[in-house]
Amino acid sequence: MKLAVLGGEPVRTKPFVKWPIHGIEEETAVLRVVRSGNWGRYVGEETLAFEARFAEMHGCRRALAVPSGTVALKVALLAAGIRSGDEVLIPAYTFLATGTAVIEVNATPVPVDVDPLSYTMDPNVLEAAVTERTRFIMPVHIAGLPADMDPILAIAKRHNLTVIEDACQAHGARYKDRSVGSMGVMGCFSMQGSKNVNSGEGGVIVTNDADLADRCEAIHNCGRAPDGRDIGPTPVNTNYRITELQSALANCQLSRLEEQGAIRRRNAAQLDTALAEIPGLNPQARDHCTRHAYHLYSFRYDAEAFGVSRSVFARAMHAEGIPVAEGYTQPIYRLPMFVRGDFGPYQAPAMDVQACAARCPVSERACASEGAWLFHSLLLGTETDTQDIADAFRKVWELRGSLREVTT
Repeated sequence: MKLAVLGGEPVRTKPFVKWPIHGIEEETAVLRVVRSGNWGRYVGEETLAFEARFAEMHGCRRALAVPSGTVALKVALLAAGIRSGDEVLIPAYTFLATGTAVIEVNATPVPVDVDPLSYTMDPNVLEAAVTERTRFIMPVHIAGLPADMDPILAIAKRHNLTVIEDACQAHGARYKDRSVGSMGVMGCFSMQGSKNVNSGEGGVIVTNDADLADRCEAIHNCGRAPDGRDIGPTPVNTNYRITELQSALANCQLSRLEEQGAIRRRNAAQLDTALAEIPGLNPQARDHCTRHAYHLYSFRYDAEAFGVSRSVFARAMHAEGIPVAEGYTQPIYRLPMFVRGDFGPYQAPAMDVQACAARCPVSERACASEGAWLFHSLLLGTETDTQDIADAFRKVWELRGSLREVTT
């Protein structure tokens, strides 16, 4: 047996499930909206129906659909009363939008390190990051795994801070049997094309606070309050409305989520069992998670165990037909925009890379050498498909000695 990257036969040659999954349901829904002529947010029924379904799914009274997950975070911060210069604690290991949403409301994102087993915000170091300017905590349910919310909420209560959940990757996930998005004052989701609920682009805000829901709706609708009611002054507002065409797609995709989620969890459990036999691979810990959304199958790679870098390992897995990604390769504070403070008219200072790195050793390791993942569509196949993934992991492990022959 020989590694495919060195000329051997790959474990898998056929493609995995193509994302997004769609069919006659999506075609019918979009055509229905097109023929109705009701394409905008407030002239049709698709958005209202989607919002009601999404809110119920996440145990919340209200949901508001917006153009993106980034916009959802921005509108939520505005509705919750953020002011110029306020600090928002965010995990260092996250997509840049968690930080840019804060920048775009003229506030300051402050990176906090993540737990070494889960890669979610680490409550053990969170409190040390609180300053007199801290006003918000924005935990991220990374890869679809809920952050450890109870201690985060306790810290927020002690310091009178507001918690907004970045659940952009976590549709339908549950923490100790509570839906993500329902534990902070608001939760924000994405429906961008890679997400488990996909409308091409889109986002959702959920909340149990009727006043916050009204403020969000007014902010996203050019200051117009729902049903024409007077809800008092709102912050800067604009058109952040979603279209009926996007909502039609979202409704259909939402109908697929439960079945697809069950398939992902089944196949992820199969992979967990396989990886338990490989010392150098450790799936994302999820002790407090009742339901993982599996937007990503995240795991930690041990370069010492395999004897080569993560990039060599990923290249070997790709050659075997399994597209392993290296995850986020830079903590948010190392991204050029944040290093330079290249924020246009916004007032946040550039991030101090050295200071952040000293506070975030886990995020440093995760980005430099440990973090890796599989895209969620790889978990939507059969048990045989999943066995191919497991077999490729095992093959690369068993032949790890020859990985040193691979050039990057």
